[in-house]
Amino acid sequence: MDSAKAVRKGEALDWDKLAIYLRANLPELTGEMTVGQFHGGHANLTYLLKFGATELVMRRPPFGKIAPGAHDMKREYRVLSKLYKHFSPAPRAYHLCEEETIIGAKFVVIERRTGVIVRYELLDCFKGFENAEERLTDAMIRAQANLHAIDYEAADLSRLGRPAGFLERQLAGWGKRWDLSKTTDNKGMDEILVLLQKNIPTTQKVSIIHNDIKFDNCQFQPDNPDKVTSIFDWDMCTLGDPLADFGSTLSYWPEPFLEQFDLPVMLLGNFPTKTFLIEKYAAYTDLDMSQVNWYQAFAYWKGAVIAEQLYARYLKGESTDERMKKFGKTTNAFTQFALHILQ
Repeated sequence: MDSAKAVRKGEALDWDKLAIYLRANLPELTGEMTVGQFHGGHANLTYLLKFGATELVMRRPPFGKIAPGAHDMKREYRVLSKLYKHFSPAPRAYHLCEEETIIGAKFVVIERRTGVIVRYELLDCFKGFENAEERLTDAMIRAQANLHAIDYEAADLSRLGRPAGFLERQLAGWGKRWDLSKTTDNKGMDEILVLLQKNIPTTQKVSIIHNDIKFDNCQFQPDNPDKVTSIFDWDMCTLGDPLADFGSTLSYWPEPFLEQFDLPVMLLGNFPTKTFLIEKYAAYTDLDMSQVNWYQAFAYWKGAVIAEQLYARYLKGESTDERMKKFGKTTNAFTQFALHILQ
C-alpha cells in the first residue's frame, strides 16, 4: 500500500496553526491531527493528515524560489473540485488555502485514495497475473485516453486554459523556465528550442491534459492490473494538445539510448516498448501519430528543464532530498536524447 512515512528533516510545517485553520474551514473534522509524509514525489510536498478516522491529503509547493506558473495549487483545486464528477480517477479537492501565513505557501486539501503504486518494477501483488506489465501499461494509456475524451465544457473547465497557440506558448514558457533555472550554460538546450519552433505540429484536438501521467502518478488496486483507480499531481493540468500529454508519458518510459548515462532506474522488468504505448494510444484516440517524435523531443526538453530546477534547488540548499543531487546528469542526458530525436 502507498503509505505515509515520517516527515523528512527540514520539511515540517506549523502543524498547530494548520490544525486550527483546518478545523475552522472543515468543521466536520474532529480529534487530534497527526501527520505523515508521502516520500515518492520530487517537487511538491505531499502530507497525510489524520483527524481521528478521517484521512486527508495536503499538497503544497516545494520550498525556495518557484518558477512562474509552476506548482500551482489553485489550478489543482480548480481541476479536482470539478473533474471528479466526470473522471473517476481524479480525487476530489475539498479546500484551497491561499493565505500563505498558515504554512508558508498556498495549499490544497484533497480526498485520500488508497491502493498501490508501481514505481520502478512490478509489485509482488501483480506477479501472479499473466502479462501483468502489458496490462498495467494498457490501463495507464487507456486512462489517459479517457481523460482526453472528456467534454471539458460539460465539466465546467473551459476556462482552464487557452488552447489557441498552446504549443507556441509552451515553448516560450519553458524556455523562460530554463533561463531562470540553469546552473550552467547548455547550448544543446537552446538548439532544441530552435528546432522545435521550426516544425510545430498542427493540434488535432483540444483536451484536458494532465501533463505528468506516469506510473508513479497512477494508483491501482492490488487485485486488478487492468484499471487505474486514481491519478495524482494535477497542478500542471490545462487545456491543450493531448499529444503533448502523451509525449510526456513516453519520456518516462525506458529508452535504450539513455542507458549510457547511468540515470536513476525508470522501470525494470518485462514492460512493453514505446511502440506498444503509441499503438495503444492511437487505437484509443484515433489521432494521427506521424509527428509523435516532435512531441517526444518536446517532452524530454521539458524534462531537462524540470531536472535542472530540482538540481538547482538542491545546490541552493532548498531541499535535503538526496535524490536531487543526481539530476544534473539527467539534464545532460535528456538534452542529448532530444537532439538525437530531432536531428
